[in-house]
Amino acid sequence: MSETPSNTLQYRFDGPEEAPVLILGPSLGTTWHMWDRQVPELAKQWRVFRFDLPGHGGAPAHPAGSVAELSARLLATLDALGVQRFGYAGCALGGAIGIELALRHPARLASLAVVAASPRFGTADEFRQRGVVVRTNGLDPIARTAPDRWFTGGFAAAQPAITEWAVQMVRTTDPGCYIAACEALASFDVRPELGRVGAPTLVLVGSDDQVTGPAEARTLVAGIPDARLAVVPGASHLVPVEQPAAVTDLLVHHFSTAWQQPYDTGQTALPGTPAVPVPVPAAAPQPAPVAEIAPAAVPAQPTGQADRYETGLKVRREVLGDAHVDRALAQADEFSGDFQEFVTRYAWGEIWDRPGLDRRTRSCITLTALVAGGHLEELAFHTRAALRNGLTPDEIKEVLLQAAVYCGVPAANSAFRVAQQVIREETTPAE
Repeated sequence: MSETPSNTLQYRFDGPEEAPVLILGPSLGTTWHMWDRQVPELAKQWRVFRFDLPGHGGAPAHPAGSVAELSARLLATLDALGVQRFGYAGCALGGAIGIELALRHPARLASLAVVAASPRFGTADEFRQRGVVVRTNGLDPIARTAPDRWFTGGFAAAQPAITEWAVQMVRTTDPGCYIAACEALASFDVRPELGRVGAPTLVLVGSDDQVTGPAEARTLVAGIPDARLAVVPGASHLVPVEQPAAVTDLLVHHFSTAWQQPYDTGQTALPGTPAVPVPVPAAAPQPAPVAEIAPAAVPAQPTGQADRYETGLKVRREVLGDAHVDRALAQADEFSGDFQEFVTRYAWGEIWDRPGLDRRTRSCITLTALVAGGHLEELAFHTRAALRNGLTPDEIKEVLLQAAVYCGVPAANSAFRVAQQVIREETTPAE
């Protein structure tokens, strides 16, 4: 266990001190205990390092809003311990951290396994919407539906203790850190970069995963040059919990047979210990079912400095959502296309991207201006944007009350009616 400053992560070690380090990364809403069933076998060959995400499992609540920041905190933790080179296996958000490490810090990574992961997790809208629900209702609605997302129906019914453990694990997570982790997943998209992952990679997925299923796994395998696919039957999203023996066998086989030697053979796994090669079992049968997919060529990506339009499009999507922006752009024609470009480039690429005000403050100003101008249609989608930017329904109410004094009661009356409907739609948890 560890004392945890804000730039590092809560962690624990299992296994012999002289063994190579193998890191196990958790998914959103879970703790390091999701890997409990894998540790006894893995710790026979590796020094197993597990960590908790910020605000999860009693870890200090220092939110991290990007996968890059979570990766940096993990590396800072490892640096403080003297761990230079390691294998890494991560589930969902933990898998995204592994891909980030492979792309940005390839010399540190000897081998990689990603479980229930994707190069892009759904849409940014989905995760930002989840953040709105948590900000308004707390984590209880998310906790109650976690078993449906994580396990097959048969497993959840047969294992009520594990199902309740899953609910309580989410319920006791810090809401602010959960929202920040949702933002990290919303902004994660490495599809154009997969061809640069150099570590030997196992992509592991449950056959019944409805969150990041076999289709997403095949996208990873097609993009990563040295990747193999393992589909575990009878498992959903938290496949290490639902099918622990199959996952353990797959991880042992992968890390025993696909461990790149360090570029500098003088690197050490732990301070004061020589580099230790991973033992390869004399007869390590590959667990079934494992399907190998030939790597796909990844086209070269154009480079160059993004202009204000590209910046504006990114900000516009983050604030208003992909669905709204896609509709607006799809409706543009020869007559209105220049206007859409102007709005994207100037309003979003110049003004909304200025550092002088944060997005919460800009949302407050925008709502007030729309009330004053009577622009109710735009008020509706900017109410959604305000929720995405972190305003609570109570804060939006205060903005509209303030507007009533200076813009007039009739204008505020219409604004309250529009905003109330939007808030009901956006903050009602999905059944």
